[in-house]
Amino acid sequence: MQYKDINVARSDASLLSNHAVLRNTYLLLSLTLLFSSAMAAYAVFAEVSYTSSLIVSLAAFGMLFVIGGLRNSAWGLLAVFAFTGCMGFSMGPMLNHFIKGYTNGGQLIMTAMAGTGVTFLVSSAYLITTKKDLSGWGKFLMIGLVVCIVAGLANIFFKMPAMQLAISSIMVFISTMLMMFDTSRIINGGETNYIMATVSLFLDILMLFQNLLMLLGVFGGNSRD
Repeated sequence: MQYKDINVARSDASLLSNHAVLRNTYLLLSLTLLFSSAMAAYAVFAEVSYTSSLIVSLAAFGMLFVIGGLRNSAWGLLAVFAFTGCMGFSMGPMLNHFIKGYTNGGQLIMTAMAGTGVTFLVSSAYLITTKKDLSGWGKFLMIGLVVCIVAGLANIFFKMPAMQLAISSIMVFISTMLMMFDTSRIINGGETNYIMATVSLFLDILMLFQNLLMLLGVFGGNSRD
């Protein structure tokens, strides 16, 4: 009986810890998304070039190693804001392409944002309610992500619209599944550091938004040309 009480106490403590990580992650994620959006808006108004965007993107991904090293300190929070701010800034040229290239560019961006937000809320609500463990999805999703990245890089040279459409469609699915996978890891104790959890979910959300926007541009964009 005593061992049973100890196990129950440990289970309750683990549950409370997981909830704390989830709560802190969602709070930090909300703040970083707002900051990233502000930096993206600045980049749009400043009409940042693709070259500057690429340089900032490379610097941002280099900062992932910094975040990993500082994940258990207050400096890690600053690193996360720097990373997400850079990622938002690097979105400027892409957003400007839609704003200037389509008569309904602003509407496409807002629709992509709404679709991303709804997907995140629905998937989060489902996992919080069911507490489903999706840890088995990790390998499959990573393989799919790597294949899409390689195909995307190859298509820079091939410039095949049909291939880009297929890649974006698959990436919408993969980024949604990654969002669910990362949320499941937090809920079930697979990720106990809210800084790293925030970075994972931020990247999932960013990938989903970018690829949704690309698909909306193909199927619903009214080109100015």
